[in-house]
Amino acid sequence: MVKERVVIRNPEGLHMRPAGIFAKEMGKFESDIYINFEGSRVNAKSILNIIAACIKCGSDVEIECEGTDENEALEKALSLIHSEFKD
Repeated sequence: MVKERVVIRNPEGLHMRPAGIFAKEMGKFESDIYINFEGSRVNAKSILNIIAACIKCGSDVEIECEGTDENEALEKALSLIHSEFKD
């Protein structure tokens, strides 16, 4: 298992568009991927679960990945967050 803390800097937080991008990209990995936020463990492959978590700009989250491609999944998750979900 690998995990890393990161602050969400995207002005929209993880709502609609960024949540959709994040869930779609995380769905490409075999590993289990979670966003740990304020005591909740959110399935990062589920757009509805991400939106329901109400993760806003400035939120401190932990990305947790476990599985055969966990390092690649964590790298991609952090890349998306650091780029503020820009294409």
